[in-house]
Amino acid sequence: MTPEVRALLTALDGQRRHVLGALEGLDEEALRRPVLPSGWSCLGLVRHLALDVERFWFGAVVAGDERVIAALDETEDAWRVEADMAASDVLDRYRREVRLADAVVGATPADAPLAWWPHHLFGAPHLHSLRDVLLHVITETACHAGHLDAARELIDGRRWLVLT
Repeated sequence: MTPEVRALLTALDGQRRHVLGALEGLDEEALRRPVLPSGWSCLGLVRHLALDVERFWFGAVVAGDERVIAALDETEDAWRVEADMAASDVLDRYRREVRLADAVVGATPADAPLAWWPHHLFGAPHLHSLRDVLLHVITETACHAGHLDAARELIDGRRWLVLT
C-alpha cells in the first residue's frame, strides 16, 4: 500500500470510528428511534453505510465482485431495518463490510480504474480510480458521522467531540 493510500485509509478509518463512537452506549430502542422528520434511524444510517457505501463502492465498483454486484439487486432500502434484525447484527455487518473494503483497498493500486459501474442507474461514472472512491467515501462517511452526532444529541444530549 502506498503512503498516499495509507493516508486516505487512515482518514477513512477515523470517520468510521466516529460513526461507531457516536452511537456507543445507545440501547436498541434509541438506535431505532427516528429523530428527524425524514424518519431514518441511527441504525438505518449505519446499515446504509455498510451496504450502500462500503459494500457498493469497494466490493462492487472498485473490485467488481460479481457476488456483491448480484446482491445489490436483492437489497431493498438499506436505510430500513426490520424489527427482527438485531442492532448488534447491523453494527457487526458494518464492521464486516469495513474489513472487506480494507482488503480491497490493500489489494488495489491508487490509480486503478473502476472494475464496474452501474451505467443503467447513474450514467457515466464521475469517479475513475480507487483514489477517487476513497475520497468520495471519506466525504460521505464524514457527512453521515455528522448526521449521527446531531441525532445522538437529540436522543440523549451526548456530544461526540473530536479533538485531534
